[in-house]
Amino acid sequence: MTTQDPNELLKHKQELNQQKQEFANFARSVSEGGEVEAGQEFSTDRQDDDQNRMKSVENRRT
Repeated sequence: MTTQDPNELLKHKQELNQQKQEFANFARSVSEGGEVEAGQEFSTDRQDDDQNRMKSVENRRT
């Protein structure tokens, strides 16, 4: 966008806000009833990362 007309900027901002609202509504409708409690959004069945595990071992030694 090369124009700095305040009315054009406001119109563009309103369009972006409308798109954000539409996406938020879509996301809510898709995930209806599928919300998880805080702290449970990560999978517990993933494999440990060897590098992080070794770093933990190293940190315990010092």
